[in-house]
Amino acid sequence: MKKIAGPIIVVLGLIFVYAPILILAIYSFTDATTIGAIRGFSLSNYITLFTTPELGSMIWGTVALALVSSVLATVLGTVGAIGSFYSGKRIGKIFGAANQIPVVNADVVTAFSLCILLVVVLGVSKDTFIPLIIGHVVLSAPFVYLSVTPKLKQMDSSLYEAALDLGASPAQALGKIIIPQIFSGIVSGFAMAITLSLDDYFIATYTKPATFDTISTYVVNATRGSHTEIKTALWALSTVIFLIVLVVAISMNLYRGKVKSEERSDA
Repeated sequence: MKKIAGPIIVVLGLIFVYAPILILAIYSFTDATTIGAIRGFSLSNYITLFTTPELGSMIWGTVALALVSSVLATVLGTVGAIGSFYSGKRIGKIFGAANQIPVVNADVVTAFSLCILLVVVLGVSKDTFIPLIIGHVVLSAPFVYLSVTPKLKQMDSSLYEAALDLGASPAQALGKIIIPQIFSGIVSGFAMAITLSLDDYFIATYTKPATFDTISTYVVNATRGSHTEIKTALWALSTVIFLIVLVVAISMNLYRGKVKSEERSDA
């Protein structure tokens, strides 16, 4: 029974997670206006997605926001992880505990707090995109920290001191010794930061300019409207995003497998 029950539970779990996405992908290739009876095959949703200027500007704006905020979050999260790792156990524990607060805190609380601090108290205009970028950096940097820290713990902590003893400057030791050792964690943190930025709704809602929409805020507003073509085009957008994430996930797993095999061969 255990041999049968295990695979069944796994299959049911996969169906529960991926069935809605697959259904949405199937309907994106039809001319159906609602989820129900499947009509004829059509690429109209994808044509609308890639030819509507409003959708195009929204997508590229969201991607640009994700890239900018993810780069900043990756730098800050990596520097914070390295600094915490080499600062001693007590300070490292303090940094680790502080890093957990944005992770476990509700997004709506973080978003509202940032809006009050940046817009109300400091008077930073939302039209400058500064509150929005800072909000996404605050959201993503702790997860970069969590991705890099395990790689630092796996690394031999004496490598940095050895490089300094051999005449390397701190910057050279960081760039040639530390960064290559934790590079896979940095890449994972960067990918996580992009995902969080693309997925965020609450922080964007509270901090974005009035004329700017991310994918998440646009989807929520579009589902409340009456433009059927836009609604069904979002099915195509969801399918494209899922395929991109799938390709990236497979590529990262292949890269990790290659790195592990190289480490084993070197050992």
